[in-house]
Amino acid sequence: MRIAIFTDTFAPDVNGVAKTLKRFTDYLDDQGFDYKVFAPKSSSQSLYSSDIHRFKSLPFFLYPECRLALPNMHQVREELLQFQPDIIHVATPFNVGLCGLHYAKKLNIPLVGSYHTDFDKYLEYYDLQFLTKVLWRYMRWFHRPMRKIFVPSIDTMEHLQKRGFMNLDIWSRGIDCTTFHPNMNKDEIREKYRIKEKYILLYVGRIAPEKDVMLLPAIHEKLPENIKDNVHWLVVGDGPNREELRRQASENMTFTGFLSGQELAHVYATADVFVFPSPTETFGNVVLESLASGTPAVCADAGGVRTIIQHQETGILCERNNSEAFAKAIDALLVNETERKEMGQNGRDYALTQSWDSIFDTLILKYEDSLAHEQVEVMA
Repeated sequence: MRIAIFTDTFAPDVNGVAKTLKRFTDYLDDQGFDYKVFAPKSSSQSLYSSDIHRFKSLPFFLYPECRLALPNMHQVREELLQFQPDIIHVATPFNVGLCGLHYAKKLNIPLVGSYHTDFDKYLEYYDLQFLTKVLWRYMRWFHRPMRKIFVPSIDTMEHLQKRGFMNLDIWSRGIDCTTFHPNMNKDEIREKYRIKEKYILLYVGRIAPEKDVMLLPAIHEKLPENIKDNVHWLVVGDGPNREELRRQASENMTFTGFLSGQELAHVYATADVFVFPSPTETFGNVVLESLASGTPAVCADAGGVRTIIQHQETGILCERNNSEAFAKAIDALLVNETERKEMGQNGRDYALTQSWDSIFDTLILKYEDSLAHEQVEVMA
């Protein structure tokens, strides 16, 4: 099978879509599949190879990590005619995605897509709710020609079904449990960030309005005094709310910037509780990374995170935007070490069942099903 992937974000971009697609292309390399990726040039150093075609781009105002590219349409057409893909997978609904949609129709190439981001939920955080109807009209038009639309969670599937989307299927996310695991020297992180407090609370993700990161200082203030004085926050990531959050943060909140690989895994394993208030996730890769590291998570009871967290088993789900509920959940875990360790082990056990290879194997089977379905239709 020859696969052409069109995406408006790709490694080394730091977001869930880019990381997932890079994982997928690594899998395709290992399995010997032929593929081409069409993607924007990154704001940082882009990865170049004969399989990845880059276009000049500008940051998208609503989500700067997702680029608005300027595809060379003639070049794309020539590449596709030469490559002769069996299937086109469009991963994003912006310029590069539109390019893939256009040529799938024009060259009669079977088309599938994946839905990664609930942009409608983002609009309320940027005071752009008036665009909601226009957004959904466009998204329905964009996805209508696709034989399958892959979504990362049941929650996202139900969200799209209510909006009239058809041909939905689950493409879940996996975790590398050899990278993310609990067997780390926790003293190293404490020494590096000069942490003297007894407990470490961790946030990993974009520091942006749609992640509800400004809830973190409010959560801290709601903690009991005996706990508040004994916790240190590590905030991993960057984004438009970083300076505002820093201004409101207590002195025991450290901002690390972006971390990756072993350094990120080390931070997860050292933390006592992972705190993630975002209500806008279609999945929540960082939550699965935390569980794989043996660290229980306290998350908003919203979006795809509910697919990952089993309440009171691998973590605690709290009412969104409720700082008091988050504080109570954190307090309950910190004062009960036995329960905290049990939840951490439960999370690790769950993560071990979510291997990337098995998830990508299933995706390839769903590609094949899409192609077989078309053959039946043509024969009929």
